[in-house]
Amino acid sequence: MACETWQGKLDAYLDGQLTAAEAAALGAHLRACPACTGDVLERVQLKRAVAAAGRRYTPSAELRAKITKIAGSKQRKMSLYWILAVPALLIVILSVGVDLYINRETARREQVYSELADQHVATLASATPVDVLSTDRHTVKPWFEGKIPFSFNLPELQGSQYTLLGGKLAYLAQSAGAHLIYQLRKHEISVFIFQDRGPEVSTLPTGKTHALSFNEESWTQNGLRYVVIGDVSADDIAGLSNLLRDAK
Repeated sequence: MACETWQGKLDAYLDGQLTAAEAAALGAHLRACPACTGDVLERVQLKRAVAAAGRRYTPSAELRAKITKIAGSKQRKMSLYWILAVPALLIVILSVGVDLYINRETARREQVYSELADQHVATLASATPVDVLSTDRHTVKPWFEGKIPFSFNLPELQGSQYTLLGGKLAYLAQSAGAHLIYQLRKHEISVFIFQDRGPEVSTLPTGKTHALSFNEESWTQNGLRYVVIGDVSADDIAGLSNLLRDAK
């Protein structure tokens, strides 16, 4: 009966269209229901395939440059009309260009958030959510050595309400990074760490956000980009973020 209640809301969950309460309730259901988690994984894989196809057929920079060159080679005779029209046209072109740039950056940022949210959801739905299973930071951190091109520190959690569950490799725009899983009460929180370079990573804004039914916080530190994401409160995300910032 519970599955019938949630089946019609799986796509809305992945698209961030559920309320925070509904997302938390569905997340709890997914952790206990193999059938629904399997459906979620299929939907995540389909979203990734569609996104990959969209990027595949995006015009290359070389093609855009060729079209621009051909258009610029066709000279027209200047007339009084064109002389008067050029300033207005430039304003229109500049305005359109700014809008296109803003829209492109917004779309890129939303795509990055979507990819990280997909990885978070897929991990929760997986029967083997981590590659290294341990609550000991001195076991989890060394596991990443040689697998990613950077090192990072993990916080001491004694006396805190957070528990480290383990970690696995993550990928963003073909760049390898760390994906750590923490537990808070009955919720899992993902921590992604990548090198702070490349257009995909650099497009992420620093600070707290709420996107795709999740609370998130992102910042840069020592050349690394951190993203903390989960279906917990913004204060809970901030608490773990502060521990990570102070890790030594």
